[in-house]
Amino acid sequence: MTIRVLVADDQALVRTGFRLILDADPGIQVVAEASDGESAVRLARHLRPDVTVLDVRMPRIDGVRATELLAGEGVPDPLRVLVVTLYDVDETVEAVLSAGAAGFLLKDAGPRLLVEAVHAAARGESIVSPSVATRLLRHFTRTTRRAPRRDEVPLTARESDVVLAVARGLENAEIAAELSISLSTVKTHLAGARNKLGARSRTEIAIWAWEGGLVE
Repeated sequence: MTIRVLVADDQALVRTGFRLILDADPGIQVVAEASDGESAVRLARHLRPDVTVLDVRMPRIDGVRATELLAGEGVPDPLRVLVVTLYDVDETVEAVLSAGAAGFLLKDAGPRLLVEAVHAAARGESIVSPSVATRLLRHFTRTTRRAPRRDEVPLTARESDVVLAVARGLENAEIAAELSISLSTVKTHLAGARNKLGARSRTEIAIWAWEGGLVE
């Protein structure tokens, strides 16, 4: 199925660039654009795109608040939001992911990673720019409440192994190779862990592990 995408950024040149990159992928179609956060929220609620791509700094409603309105805790039938911005300040990244974003990319990440991140978000997974991922997760261990430890959540041994690998930044293929299991088995364990932890994305699984002190 074609992934329907809404692109929101206050710069027309950026929106045009994103549209060209995403529409070039045969599995993606940009269905709408918005130049401010308020329009983005309104269009996203109306069109129900598979993925909404948001900038952080936008007029009227910023990207963090727009993310919260579309994908935040308590939102019925939340949408999948990917934030793409110039700003990699720890507090900004934390705020965006805490608001419910499925992923976070810097605008210099490149076309290939943007396309991969949209596909990942549509699958219910997430991608965070490598340059901020590890720093972000360490930031969570210092600034947020600790999550329950591993023995307090009914994960199987294999689910725990997969969760820890995700927290270390490994992709599914890398996890399969490291644990000597199939890719489909990785996905099965990941889905089981996500359901048990009540996590909405791969990023939230990683945050849970880091908050709980399960990753050194």
